[in-house]
Amino acid sequence: MGTTPDYRFSLANERTFLAWLRTGLALIAGGLAAAQFLPTLPLVHLREAIAVALLLLGGAVAIRAVDHWARTERAIRLGEELPASRFPAVLALIVGLGALSLVVAVLAGAMT
Repeated sequence: MGTTPDYRFSLANERTFLAWLRTGLALIAGGLAAAQFLPTLPLVHLREAIAVALLLLGGAVAIRAVDHWARTERAIRLGEELPASRFPAVLALIVGLGALSLVVAVLAGAMT
């Protein structure tokens, strides 16, 4: 659809897409590692909750990567403005809040 863009823009869009896929795969690998290698934590099912959260977040990142790549490619071909994305900020907040909650869980476990 639209006109063929300068290949450099399409390749840059593809590199961004692949970077997001790597991020999703890293989150999925972290989820699998948490499920397999974390010892039983003081809070009941915390290990499983961490693993499931990382797995779901990794899947969401991968799906979001495909959507953003397609919307960006379409905008490039049609000569429109690139779509705005709040997803990186949302992902950073989720990861930060997750880390903060794990710090609280570790400290709570250390105090008991």
